[in-house]
Amino acid sequence: MATIEHLTSHFGFHSTPFTCELRVEEGFVDELFSEPLRHLHATVDKRMSAALVAPAGAGKTFLLRALAARLPETRYRLNYVKVTDLSKRDLCREMARAVGAEPAGSYPLLVRRLQERFAEHLDTDGRRPVLIIDEAHDMRPEVLSLLRILTNFEMDSRLVVSIVLAGQPGLAKMLRMPILEDVLHRLTHFATLRLLSRQETSRYVEHRCRIAGAATTPFDPGALAALYEIGRGNLRATNQLALKGLEIGHEAECAVVDANHITHARAMLCP
Repeated sequence: MATIEHLTSHFGFHSTPFTCELRVEEGFVDELFSEPLRHLHATVDKRMSAALVAPAGAGKTFLLRALAARLPETRYRLNYVKVTDLSKRDLCREMARAVGAEPAGSYPLLVRRLQERFAEHLDTDGRRPVLIIDEAHDMRPEVLSLLRILTNFEMDSRLVVSIVLAGQPGLAKMLRMPILEDVLHRLTHFATLRLLSRQETSRYVEHRCRIAGAATTPFDPGALAALYEIGRGNLRATNQLALKGLEIGHEAECAVVDANHITHARAMLCP
């Protein structure tokens, strides 16, 4: 089997394309991503809270990384929590660990510690606390309601912490539940990502090839069409198909990848 070094050399790459190891500055520049990023940044800058909803594989995690890169450490204290199906107390413990608070005690005590730590961060060095909660679609509605309490400072008269909820479309459905009406009202912006269109998929593939060092895109028009038809604009699926297609094209000693290589890639990835 061909090594990665042989593959990259064969197609003129200086690094392995289509991996998750992508620097923020190398991201796909498109209004699809730049607009929600701009709005999320503006919301956090105003010390308010927001939600980001995107299908799996649509680039949510990368957008969160891009948001973090826009928040300089001199002005913000950024904390990231990736949740699963946790109770209120367990979620508070995870948040406490993230912000450097003592993660032990009862639920009311943990909430108080979190609020005190957020206020302390803002008051001592002026750095604004920002809490990103990823995979929020896995939260229970009664746990998600905790955010109303965490953002309530001095009887709602003071903006202290910005919370960014990020998750798959189930999060949007959950936030519309009557029990979470108060939480929804505290989110001043609702950003969304969608899957790429056919034309966007082609531009994305060309972009990933270019930043990996290729002078030309080693996918013919048929391969680009197949990447969209099979991957349906899902970034994760497109990356996997494209890289596997390159491996197959290299093993066949082809100068470019064609539609047959992509179809073969699908069979190898999804037996």
